[in-house]
Amino acid sequence: VFSKIFSHEALESYLPKIQLVIKDTLRAWSSNPESINVYHEAQKLTFRMAIRVLLGFRIPDEELGRLFEVYQQFVENVFSLPVDLPFSGYRRGIRARETLQKGLEKAIQEKLQNTQGKDYADALDILIESGKEHGKELTMQELKDGTLELIFAAYATTASASTSLIMQLLKHPRVLEKLREELRSKGILHNGCICEGSLRLDNISSLHYLDCVIKEVLRLFTPISGGYRTVLQTFELDGFQIPKGWSVMYSIRDTHDTAPVFKDVDVFDPDRFGQGRSEDKDGRFHYLPFGGGVRTCLGKHLAKLFLKALAIELASTSRFELATRTFPKITLVPVVHPVDGLKVKFFGLDSNQNEILAGTDAMLGATV
Repeated sequence: VFSKIFSHEALESYLPKIQLVIKDTLRAWSSNPESINVYHEAQKLTFRMAIRVLLGFRIPDEELGRLFEVYQQFVENVFSLPVDLPFSGYRRGIRARETLQKGLEKAIQEKLQNTQGKDYADALDILIESGKEHGKELTMQELKDGTLELIFAAYATTASASTSLIMQLLKHPRVLEKLREELRSKGILHNGCICEGSLRLDNISSLHYLDCVIKEVLRLFTPISGGYRTVLQTFELDGFQIPKGWSVMYSIRDTHDTAPVFKDVDVFDPDRFGQGRSEDKDGRFHYLPFGGGVRTCLGKHLAKLFLKALAIELASTSRFELATRTFPKITLVPVVHPVDGLKVKFFGLDSNQNEILAGTDAMLGATV
């Protein structure tokens, strides 16, 4: 049922809404006279995307802000010790979940009652219809659980990757310039503006260098450390016997760091995924930011689409710079993110700045 939510047709319908949410967010970042905490703002962005795009909820901004604060309290306590005492993290998490589910139930009921003005089928629509196709009318509790699962899946990891993307574009301006050149060469960027109607799923899929950049961000800064599997039959690995029934954890980060196919593993180098090198093609499980096998992440195509749409907007309509003297250290828990959240100042682009960017793109065309 969930797989239909991330089909090609579904992604095509989400794309214009994702673009709109990203545009509005970058406009707000640029209008802020102060620097922003990118990681915190990226969390707000991915939460807003999940609520507005995936679920199609028409929640007012003020109420959405309150729901975000409650959701953060829920996430912060997900991994608490299950000790149900007053003031414990577990109790705070349970209360936050109850508050969330009340808000989600209200939004779901309003959505089910008001179907007018819809111009696309969102993930919740698809979930409900897919359930009916399988002969199952989803209960309100199942809808609330499914809704919370979708928000959770779209939230922390995508915010982490979005922050890593912005940090790498700041660290490597030549990569940003090369992205702009590809956008110009494909007719997407002209005179510093995105050409109307140019951002379709097939157009974005044709942007090979953009794909390389997103792959390299996810290789070097995989949001989560790994995944768990249950051993279905006893096997041996490097002389050690792993018994049937055991739980094992595979490490995504260690795999990326030690896989022999990757050269200079600590270097941010999108070209390693280009046609001339294709380092990820040599072996099945050397590159697995979304896991591997039949249990690979269902939402990987949506996550990559969101990151690509964000990168396109950053390269096309934004000017931004680091607001601190040095880049922050990175922490790996609970997901990869800068310790201070990454302080960045965004600037709005006027027409003159657009012309300058376009001229810079043209000059770089011969050298990039």
